[in-house]
Amino acid sequence: MSTFTTEQDDTLAMLRDSLARYLDDHHGFEQRLHALAKADDAPPPFWQGLARDLDLLGAALAEPQGGLGLGMAAHLALMETLGGALAAEPYLSTMVIGAGLLQRHPGAQADALLARIVAGQAVLAFAHSEPQSRYERDDVQMQLLREGDGFRLDGRKAVVQAAPWASHFIVTARSSKGLSLLVVPRDAPGLRLRAYPTRDGGRAADIAFDNVRLPADALLGIEGGALPQIERALDEATLAVCAESVGIMRRLLRDTLDYVRQRKQFGVPIASFQVLQHRLADMHMALEQAAALTASVGEIVDTASDDERARAVSSAKVAAAKACRAVGQGAVQLHGGMGMTEELAIGHYVRRATLIEGQFGPPAWHLRRVAKLRAAATS
Repeated sequence: MSTFTTEQDDTLAMLRDSLARYLDDHHGFEQRLHALAKADDAPPPFWQGLARDLDLLGAALAEPQGGLGLGMAAHLALMETLGGALAAEPYLSTMVIGAGLLQRHPGAQADALLARIVAGQAVLAFAHSEPQSRYERDDVQMQLLREGDGFRLDGRKAVVQAAPWASHFIVTARSSKGLSLLVVPRDAPGLRLRAYPTRDGGRAADIAFDNVRLPADALLGIEGGALPQIERALDEATLAVCAESVGIMRRLLRDTLDYVRQRKQFGVPIASFQVLQHRLADMHMALEQAAALTASVGEIVDTASDDERARAVSSAKVAAAKACRAVGQGAVQLHGGMGMTEELAIGHYVRRATLIEGQFGPPAWHLRRVAKLRAAATS
C-alpha cells in the first residue's frame, strides 16, 4: 500500500504523464538516434527541456532545495518513464546519485550547485569505479592528500557514466582517514578524460587525475567518513535502474505483442499459437514481479536501516536482472532475426536491458551480498 497522500500520488502521476508526453514529442526513437550521434560533449537536447519546459528536475529534492519533497518515489516514477524512452542518462548520475549526495551534505557550495542542477545548468557524474574495483564499493585507490588549505587528488577512475556531458564530478578518494567525497569541476587543471560511447548509446569516460588541486570546500562532509553515504547512493542508484528496467521491459513487451498480433503464419496471427502465448505470459509475469518488488522496496528505502535497505535493494536488483533477461530474450526470439537489426527499436532496448543486468553488480554479486547480510544478522 502506498505511504503517500492522495495529493502526492496525483503529483507523481502528473509528473509521469507530463514527462511521457514530452519524450514522445522530443525524444522518439529516430530523434534519439540523431541526438546521441551528436551528443559528444553535452547531454541530449531533451535534457534542457526537463528543466526549462517541465521543471521536474527538483521533484525528488527537499523543498528548501527548490524541490517538491517527493524523494525516492519521484526518482522511481521518472526513471521508469525515462526507461521507456531510453533516456535515463544523465538523470541517474545527476539527480539520483549526484543531487542525492549534495542534499545530504548541505553547505554553500552544495546548495549553489543544486540550484544550478534544478535549472538545467549543471550535469553531474559520479566518479567512483576504478580499473581494479569491479563492484566492491570500498575498493578505492584514488589518493587524497592534504596540501596547504586544500587537497590534492591523484589516481584513475574507469567507466564513469555520463562523464563527457558533466560539468562537475563527485569523486571518491582515499586518505589516511578513510574514504571521502569531493566535488571537482570539469575544467580543473590536471583532469583528463578519455571519452567513448557505450553499447546502449550513452556516453562514458575513463578519467585521469594528476595533481588536481582543490580548495577545502570541495570536500563533502567529513574527511574519511564517506563510505556509508557511498553505499546509500549506490543502493538508491541500483533501485533507480530497476525502475528504469521496468519501463524498458514494458516497451519490449508492448512492441512484441504488437508484432505477434500482426505477423501471420499458416494464414493466422502467430499470437494465436498457444506456445507463444505461454512465452508471453512468462515474460509478463517476470516483468510484473520485478515492478512490484521495485515499488515495494521504494516505499521503505528512505526509512530502512542500512542493512535492511541493502538486503531489499539487492533482492529487487536480482528480480529485475532476471526479468530483463527473460523479457529481452523473449522479445528478440519472438521477433526472429528482425529483433537484432538497428532499424527496429527493440534491439536498442534489449541492449540497454542487458547492460542493466550487470550495472551496479550482477545477480550473483547481489545474492552473495544478501547471504552475507543475513548471516551477519543471525550470528
